[in-house]
Amino acid sequence: MVLAFALGFLATLIKSDLKLPEGLYTSLSIYLLFAIGLKGGAELSVTPVSQLWAPALGTLVVSLVTAWIAYIASRKLGKLDKANAASFAAHYGSVSAVTFIAAESFATLQGLKFEGFMPALVALLEIPAILFALAYLGRAKDGAKVGVVVRELFTGKTIVLLVGGVLIGVLTGKEGMAQVQPLFGDLFKGALTIFLLEMGLVAASRVDELKANAMFIGLFATLVPLVNGLIGVVIGHYCGLSDGGAGILGAMAASASYIAAPAAVRIALPSANPSLYLTAALAVTFPFNLLVGIPLFQQVAQALG
Repeated sequence: MVLAFALGFLATLIKSDLKLPEGLYTSLSIYLLFAIGLKGGAELSVTPVSQLWAPALGTLVVSLVTAWIAYIASRKLGKLDKANAASFAAHYGSVSAVTFIAAESFATLQGLKFEGFMPALVALLEIPAILFALAYLGRAKDGAKVGVVVRELFTGKTIVLLVGGVLIGVLTGKEGMAQVQPLFGDLFKGALTIFLLEMGLVAASRVDELKANAMFIGLFATLVPLVNGLIGVVIGHYCGLSDGGAGILGAMAASASYIAAPAAVRIALPSANPSLYLTAALAVTFPFNLLVGIPLFQQVAQALG
């Protein structure tokens, strides 16, 4: 999967004519998000509430702490104004669902056990940091605008597919998941491999935008994920997650949203520069986590365990 990402990245750098069919990115993202929601819901259906509340609370803490760290770091390292700093907080306090999927796949390949309700934590990590960053750090005083952001977040495809999939999984349980296992289970890793090939193409297309702010983006997009990821691992460990689960939460905390957050930022903070936050999230943080972050956070989680 990581090598497929590298292939896509290299193909763009050497100016290959490799291009996936139009609409494939959207189709695969819908499939992957719905699949992890279904699998998470099926596991959640047999999970006692007593095992869920502490990780859920810990995830909410992670979302706010990581958003605040991203805000302070962007103000100090990049000397950014409040709008641009808040846009970084929204992206880095939220979560990349694809990084989460990659972290789960890595843990599975390593033979590590983790909690089945992790997809529910993705949904919890997605929204609070974006609202906190835009409504408080960005000082969005326009109530109507904040309302539009909230509606956009809750009706966006990421939350609808994840939460909807989780609810369907909870209602139908393990028996329901077994009926669609050939599509949403057996084919999952193959679909993820093609998706990461496309992500490699997209990430490399933003490399040219690194030049103007290379020092800031390079430092921010690697150091902040490291700090956020370690915080996620520690909080996950003390909230009772398994070693595998704490490592996955660390990868989630280290990631940056590039689906829900950009849409919300465009509405609430139109003056923020997309080339800064999108380039940092896609061209640097995403490949950094695939190559370094995910294995590192799993090692830290196992050392703490």
